[in-house]
Amino acid sequence: MEDSLVIAGRSFSSRLLVGTGKFSSNRVMAEVIAESCAQIVTVALRRVDLDAPGEDMLAAIDRKRCLVLPNTSGARDAQEAVRLARLARAGGLDPWVKLEVTPDPRSLLPDPIETRRAAEILVKEGFVVLPYMPADPMLARRLEDAGCATLMPLGSPIGTGRGLKTRDAVGIIIEQAKVPVIVDAGLGLPSHAAEAMELGADAVLLNTALAIADAPVLMARGFRLAVEGGRLAYLAGPGGESPTARASSPLEGLLA
Repeated sequence: MEDSLVIAGRSFSSRLLVGTGKFSSNRVMAEVIAESCAQIVTVALRRVDLDAPGEDMLAAIDRKRCLVLPNTSGARDAQEAVRLARLARAGGLDPWVKLEVTPDPRSLLPDPIETRRAAEILVKEGFVVLPYMPADPMLARRLEDAGCATLMPLGSPIGTGRGLKTRDAVGIIIEQAKVPVIVDAGLGLPSHAAEAMELGADAVLLNTALAIADAPVLMARGFRLAVEGGRLAYLAGPGGESPTARASSPLEGLLA
């Protein structure tokens, strides 16, 4: 069955996106990406030397197989995020950007007003914009109307590993969205990713959960299988919960 993730007209067979921060080495990062089968890999622009791409993490990413998705991590307002995106495009990266505007270094929560402002500018300049956002259905609608290619609501704050604490709001976003919804941030276990996919998310994005695991490559395999299993469960159409027990072998039709 063909079941591709399609973003801005581009198809991907994997629904697991992977970040590149916090890994102990570029070698481990490359092994995690390979094991995860991710085809979209996010890279913080502040950690990349675009003038010497062969000397940093970009050299460890198979760019024939993976789309390098620059992100504006660390941007404190729309102006700074737009400047980082323009630098990435000028440095030869595809005009795709994971838009992050996080002015509070403690919570790292995305600023809804500055995120929308930056998204509007970048879309007009021809960027494919994937915005990291609060799990706010009204903001999701505004960002979609602005032309964003996806919506990326957080599951819980970045790096916390607390899972899908925003489940109800994310469910509303999924129900209303006409573009792919990618749950980003806070997923710490494969079960968290499976839950997001079972809910109907189109994909999930991970970084910290993989990078700080005792065995990052093994964890990448676990998340890959969880994403695949969650997606299959969603497509299969779960039977739902029941307030009372339901016999798996009903009494009707049995021989006396």
